Amino acid sequence: MQAFVYILECADGSYYVGSHRGRDVDERVSQHNHGIHPNAYTFKRRPVKLVWSDWFSRYDDAVAFERQLKGWGRAKKEAFIRSEFDTLKDLSKRPNARINKPSSS
Repeated sequence: MQAFVYILECADGSYYVGSHRGRDVDERVSQHNHGIHPNAYTFKRRPVKLVWSDWFSRYDDAVAFERQLKGWGRAKKEAFIRSEFDTLKDLSKRPNARINKPSSS
């Protein structure tokens, strides 16, 4: 069964990463906004807005990618959302390995 991985931006500016089995990620976003689960992270952070999603043909792959995204910091998630893959690569390096590249004049 196919699944979606998605990133929501919450009303407080935080990000929530989740996955959903099914064909329609908008349905899942609606569930978050309706507050179906009072103990959920997003319940007190509504409304939420979908900022990124992609579907996976295998649920196992979706869950693995969801876990990977959840391990990322805010800057890395934001670079990913904006499709700034060069920035994402730089943010993936250890802090001591990040070197400011001199600009060519």
